[in-house]
Amino acid sequence: MNTLYLLLALLAVAGWIVSTMNQRMRALQDRADRLERRLGLVLDHLGIEEPESAGLDEVRALMRDGRAVAAIKLYREITGAGLAEAKQAVESLDLKV
Repeated sequence: MNTLYLLLALLAVAGWIVSTMNQRMRALQDRADRLERRLGLVLDHLGIEEPESAGLDEVRALMRDGRAVAAIKLYREITGAGLAEAKQAVESLDLKV
């Protein structure tokens, strides 16, 4: 019986820790999002455009050749972006350049 109570107490503590960590991570993500928006506003105000990562011409060439998977993979290697972010970015690239 004591073992059951100990196990339940450990599960409750573990749940509390996970919940606390999730809240902290959400707060940090919200803060990062706010800082990113503010930086964007500052750059826009100063008329500064974010430089394009080197190698995007090769990504565009892969897209023009119909090799989307290879283009996404290369984009991820160049930028360190996650899969969903890389897919969205590659699909939105201007292929005329």
